[in-house]
Amino acid sequence: MAGLPMEEVILAVIIGTLAAIVYSLRVLIVLERRVASMEENIGKMTRKIYGEEKIIERSIKRR
Repeated sequence: MAGLPMEEVILAVIIGTLAAIVYSLRVLIVLERRVASMEENIGKMTRKIYGEEKIIERSIKRR
């Protein structure tokens, strides 16, 4: 049978698995950064809306 010895096949499978794990971790890091950015933007919008609500409440109390 022509082909790779069993040790080389096992080594290739292990290296392929490790490469897949590293790639998956890279994707997870990119996604985590995107989610963090989204959370920051939501926080900014929330603070802006809160400030606008305070202005509205003050104007209602004056009436």
